[in-house]
Amino acid sequence: MNKFGLKKVVDAAVMLALAAACGCASKYVQTAVRNQTGADVTLVEVDYPSASFGKETMAAGAEYDYRFKILGSGPTKVLWTDAKRQLHQVSGPKLDEGQQGSLVVTLTPNGAIWDAHLQ
Repeated sequence: MNKFGLKKVVDAAVMLALAAACGCASKYVQTAVRNQTGADVTLVEVDYPSASFGKETMAAGAEYDYRFKILGSGPTKVLWTDAKRQLHQVSGPKLDEGQQGSLVVTLTPNGAIWDAHLQ
């Protein structure tokens, strides 16, 4: 390898090291959905700005973890069907693009509790 080829390799290595040192990381929200209803639930869906995620069934006491990136801004909502086949829908916090942190959604017999730690 000539000195110009070696310089390109060194330059690329320096750029990678600088990017790693910057702590350049994607901003995301680590989410947990907990079923504390006392019974199995079905068709669990969490809506957030520009997307959604969910699970077909969740056993009583189960937790479902999911990680997402916020694109856009807007409201959140959780929907699920309880053991009596009743649909529940509970609004959550507004999310803004670029936020990161954690979000816990606890399904209860009386609704849902949102616990957001976002910045």
